Amino acid sequence: MLSFDTLKSQVADGTVDTVLVCLVDMQGRLMGKRFHAKHFVASAWEETHCCNYLLATDLEMATPDGYASTSWEGGYGDYVMKPDLSTLRPMPWLEGTVMVLCDVLDHHTHKEIPHSPRAILKKQIQRLADMGYDAMMATELEFFLFEKSFGEIAKSGFRDLTPISAYNEDYHILQTTKEEHVMRPLRNHLWDAGIPVENTKGEAEAGQEELNIKYDAALNTADHHTIAKHAVKEIAWQQGHAATFLPKWHQDKVGSSSHVHQSLWKDGKPAFYDENDELGMSQLMKHYMAGMLKYAPDYMYFLAPYINSYKRFMKGTFAPTRIIWSVDNRTAGFRLCGDGTKAVRVECRVGGSDINPYLAMAAQLAAGIAGIEEQLELAPAAKGDVYQGETGMLPGSLRDSREALNGSTLLRKAFGDDVVDHYVRAAEVEIEDFERVVTDYEIARGFERA
Repeated sequence: MLSFDTLKSQVADGTVDTVLVCLVDMQGRLMGKRFHAKHFVASAWEETHCCNYLLATDLEMATPDGYASTSWEGGYGDYVMKPDLSTLRPMPWLEGTVMVLCDVLDHHTHKEIPHSPRAILKKQIQRLADMGYDAMMATELEFFLFEKSFGEIAKSGFRDLTPISAYNEDYHILQTTKEEHVMRPLRNHLWDAGIPVENTKGEAEAGQEELNIKYDAALNTADHHTIAKHAVKEIAWQQGHAATFLPKWHQDKVGSSSHVHQSLWKDGKPAFYDENDELGMSQLMKHYMAGMLKYAPDYMYFLAPYINSYKRFMKGTFAPTRIIWSVDNRTAGFRLCGDGTKAVRVECRVGGSDINPYLAMAAQLAAGIAGIEEQLELAPAAKGDVYQGETGMLPGSLRDSREALNGSTLLRKAFGDDVVDHYVRAAEVEIEDFERVVTDYEIARGFERA
C-alpha cells in the first residue's frame, strides 16, 4: 500500500507517472481514468467526474432504458468520483503505475450514490458496526486460462477455445508448473500491490485455476477481489493468453465459482465461536446462518446475475442446487468450515465466478443480520449427498431470481426500494437481451428437423 506522501515523493522522482482512478461498476469491473501523476497529486486526488451511465450499463456498455437514476431523458449527467486514499497502491505489472478506488457521489449533494456497489456493502458493514460486530470475509476466485489471446479467440467467434492444459489439474503440481509464466507473476504482483495472496492451485478441470486471498475486513476483501480479478485478465493478456470468469464456458466442463467465507467478530475476537458447543458454533452464528438459508432466494440474483450463471448449478458438479447446510460437505450450498475451532465460519458455495463481490457480500450480510434480528432457529445439519432431499431449491434461472429480488421485503428494507428496483431492472435487461438472440443450439437442433 502507499501513503499519499509516498506517492508524491515517487511522482517527484519519476518512479510513478500514471494514476488509475477507478470506480467499481454494477458488474464488478474497474472503470475510470488514467491521470498524469503530477496532475493527480496536485489536484485530482480530491475528486474527478464521470458520466452517471457507468452505474446503469450492461456488460456491453450499452445504455438500456428503464433506470430511474439515469436516462436519455435525464441527459446523462455527472457523478463525482472521490478517491479513497486508503486504497492507494502500486500496480506492479504496469510500469510506473499506481491505482486508487473511488466512492461515487452525487454531483450536487456529495452523498454516496445508493446503488453504487461499494456504497451498498458499506451500508451493511455500518449496520453490523452499530450492533457491535465486524464482518470478516474471504473470497475464492476461480477462472480458466486458454492457450490463445483474447483477440485471437474473439476473431474466431469464440469457437476456438482450447484451455491452457489438456486434463483435470486439481491440486496438480506438474501441470500448474507449465502455467507459472502466468500464475507466478500474478501472485507476486498482487502481493506487491498490498493484496495478501495465500496461494494458487489447479482446479477441477483442464485449464482451471484458483486464487486464494487471506480473509480480511469485508470492504478490504471486496476491494482485493475486484483488483485481483482485473489483474488476472491483464497479466494473462500480457503473456498472450485469455482468462475468463464466465461461470460455464462449455456444457461438458466444470463451472467456475466464487465461494465466500464469512464470520462476525466482536472486540477483536470471533463471535461465531462457542467452545461449549459441539461444533463450536455460537448462538449468534446459528441465527446468522439461519438467515442466510431463509433468505437465499431473495439474494440469489447477487450470486448469479446473468443467464449463464445458472448453467453451473447441476447435480454432481460441486455447484449446489438446494438451500441446505452441512458440516465440511462440498455438496451443500452452505458449508460449515473449521468446526470445533476458533476459525469456525460459514462458506457460501452458491456464487459463481461472475459475482460482483460487493453486492454478493452485502446481500449475504443483510440476510445474516436478519437472522440475528429475527432470532431464527437453525435446522440440523444435513448429511451425505445433499443433492438429494426435501429441502427448498435455489432459484434455477435469472427470471426466477429477478422475481425473488423484486418481491424481497428483506432487501428492500436493507438496501432501499430504489436500489432493489435498480438491480431488478439490471436483471430484466439481461433477460431481454438474451431473448432477442437466436442461438447456435436452436439452429442446429431445428434447422432441418423442426
